[in-house]
Parts: sequence; C-alpha cells; structure tokens
Amino acid sequence: MKYESNPHLYIFTGHFGSGKTEIAVNFAMDLKKSRPSAKVALIDMDIINPFFRSADAAEPLRNAGIAVETMLYANTNVDAPALTGRMGYLIEDRETYVILDIGGDDLGARACGYYAEQIGSRPHTMFFVMNPYRPFTADTGSARKIFREVREAATLEVDGIFDNSNVLNHTGAAEIVKGGLAVDVFAKETGVPVLGRAVMRKNPEAVSAAQAVCSPDELLLMDEYVKLLFERNDR
Repeated sequence: MKYESNPHLYIFTGHFGSGKTEIAVNFAMDLKKSRPSAKVALIDMDIINPFFRSADAAEPLRNAGIAVETMLYANTNVDAPALTGRMGYLIEDRETYVILDIGGDDLGARACGYYAEQIGSRPHTMFFVMNPYRPFTADTGSARKIFREVREAATLEVDGIFDNSNVLNHTGAAEIVKGGLAVDVFAKETGVPVLGRAVMRKNPEAVSAAQAVCSPDELLLMDEYVKLLFERNDR
C-alpha cells in the first residue's frame, strides 16, 4: 500500500461482514511497518457490533507499537458501549496516523458523524469497503444504497473504494478477478475510485492473482486477526 507521507487520518466504513475491521487492523499494521518511527493509532468505533471487533487484535497491535482505543464497555455485558474522550483527542492529534474502524451501515457511521468537524479539519481519507460476494452488496443497486446511507450518516464524502473480494478460505484466482471487476463497475457507477484491494496471505492462489492485476500501491496483503463469532470461546 501507498501511505501519505505526513500523518493522516484513514476511515473504514462498509456493510456488516464486508471485512472492514480486518482491513483496518492490517492497514494499521502495514502502515506502521512502512513507517516504523511514525505514531500510529487505531480506534475501534463500532457502536453497533462491539463483539466483532478490532479489539481482537489489541495485543499484536500494541506489540507493534500501535496505540489502540476501543469503545467504553466494549467486550463486556453492557448493552450500550460508548465513545471515549481519548478518541476525540487522537482524531485531532496531527502528529499521529489515525485509523478509524467505523460500525457497519448508516447506524454505525453516525459515530463518525459525531466527529465530522474534527475529521474535516485535518487531512483524511474515507474508504467504503466492498465485498461483492456478500448478500447485501452482491448487486450494485443494493451496494449503492448502503454507500449513500453511510456517506449521509457520516456527513463526510467517501474518497475511495476498498475492494475486499473474498469467499473466506475458498478464495482463489477466479474469485479475485470476478470480484475485482464487480467492484470496478461499482466504482464507476458511484464516481469514486478504487484505492485499495485486500487479499489474505493464507490464500496463495488469490495472492498471485491479485499481484498480477493490482498495483503494489493499492494492494494490501493481510494476515488473520479478527475472529469469527463461532471461533470465540471466551463469551
């Protein structure tokens, strides 16, 4: 991936199950690796589903030197996790690269809207993560509806599409190529460019296909950090 040379704020939005949280975590890790001396922070602002979260990766993120801020009461039995004061502080910290993992759909994007003024005052990029193999974004009409709702709730413009074409462990070259074409059509219809494409390292055929068709500046090779609900045994 290509990152801004000066501290920047990156926002990841998308539909439930789009993979935005896994992308946000890997994006933070890759950014820190490419800029070891930079201050990097990841903020988990998922007010909708705090149990499918960036906090799964809190330990490896912190071990990599990345600050992690999660919702107040997230990962507890409290029904209404809340934004924290430190989130606002980090968003305004222009010496830190900040990655925001925003909750799914328009309801989750409202948390981003709460900080819209602070976000708008500093250089930022807002991504819409799309997986064309997910039911609610399998056709461009449905995807555009979610895209509009997220943009309006966040009260910020979407700057780029992040292609996350995958069918989990069954992802191969065909899925990467077919999914990428579908995302390209969506990008053309919305007038928003594709700025990133993600692929899991554990799928070597998919990685080879992505490397053959993607620019290194837009390709994010990912490791697995975020657990699926049925993989957790601590709830």
